Amino acid sequence: MCDTTNIYTTLYNNNKDIFAASDPEFITKLRSDAMKFISENGFPAKKDEQYKYSFLEPHFGNGYKRYLAPKAIEFDVSHLFRCDVPALDTHVIILVNGFYFDKVNTLRTHENGIVIGSLNEAIKKYPALIEKYLAKSYSNTDSYVAINTAFASDGVFLYVPKNQQLEKPIQIINVLLSDEELMVQHRNLFILEPNSSAKVVVCDHTLSPVKFLTNSVNEIFAGENAHFDYFKVQNEHNDSVHVSHSFINQDTASNCRSTTITLHGGVVRNNLSVKFNGEGCENHAFGLFVSDQNQHVDNNLFIDHAKPNCTSNQQFKAILDDASTGAFTGRILVERDAQKTAAYQRNSSILLTDEARMNSKPQLEIYADDVKCSHGATVGQLDEEALFYLRSRGISEREARLMLMYAFAFEILNEIKIEPLKDRMSELIEKRLRGELSRCNNCAMHCS
Repeated sequence: MCDTTNIYTTLYNNNKDIFAASDPEFITKLRSDAMKFISENGFPAKKDEQYKYSFLEPHFGNGYKRYLAPKAIEFDVSHLFRCDVPALDTHVIILVNGFYFDKVNTLRTHENGIVIGSLNEAIKKYPALIEKYLAKSYSNTDSYVAINTAFASDGVFLYVPKNQQLEKPIQIINVLLSDEELMVQHRNLFILEPNSSAKVVVCDHTLSPVKFLTNSVNEIFAGENAHFDYFKVQNEHNDSVHVSHSFINQDTASNCRSTTITLHGGVVRNNLSVKFNGEGCENHAFGLFVSDQNQHVDNNLFIDHAKPNCTSNQQFKAILDDASTGAFTGRILVERDAQKTAAYQRNSSILLTDEARMNSKPQLEIYADDVKCSHGATVGQLDEEALFYLRSRGISEREARLMLMYAFAFEILNEIKIEPLKDRMSELIEKRLRGELSRCNNCAMHCS
């Protein structure tokens, strides 16, 4: 057994009685099964294809502090953090170091049956509902997901009953604030029953200049004809490592959109897995990252077309500066019975220096014969002819380059369907390209 596996096995064995004292039986079993998987499989090695471009085990083996209960932290939210999108009317939820911050309104049930609040509280109040869905969106094949299952601290629970619509988006603000190096593991569960709809905005921020490791899991269940829009913005400092896993399970005629914007981060790995469990589903996944210095961003997608007459669309873009590195792996599986599938995938990247590196691996695996599928990848530099054209019109070289980079990014930004959010993200991307953005929230700390 390797050292990293020993760390978590020991941590679990030393605390399993504490877990068992507060967890219902099904949570205890989930934690136990996850640890069994870790003990038997360990962590992905450097040669593991799934994590070929992001070797994460050294980060998980570092000496981060790991809290299994919330540490008392007092801070003025309005002083340290203000919403970057003042016109965005949302239900605001704050997680501090992975734990639900509002200790008064931990779980709110609206008149129409919509439930929003702490996952820990939802487990206590709605155990049968949680047991039906939690950890049911995937099989145990990823050690980092298993670690989250075994040690998840808290997170956000959303339940939208049949035929109901969440009028305002939920904005989940993940705040990392500590005077010691910290590992955080939160878990979100979103359940949309048939003919329901909801929008969720997730913002990840570091507010302390120490090392952080985040390992998060999102499970999304979209019932028949449900509509779900998920937006995630990552803006953490260079000493942060962020590993995110999102699982989307869609039933007949459901429609899900996800957009991930990475503005800043030391090491970022985003995993997205989508499965169509009924006919007529649509899934649209978009992503954009801007990196510089020695940052590394890796987006990994898997779309499982298990049923016929479904549509998927993936578009991911990247702008890499300095000695930063990036990766994109997109796999589309069209199963034998998934006739009339329409699947589209594109990854485009711009390298601004000779030192920047991008690895792109689009994949199609097709077992049906009546399909329309395409994929492609481009990695290059700014168009010199377009640059010359702009300069010939009296535009400086710097401004011409910024205009071309922004035009390149705008295709993804234009897919954001919440207008105030789209406007703010466009502004932040422009600042990021100009080198003016070190934090996207209005706090006094500026991380290098």
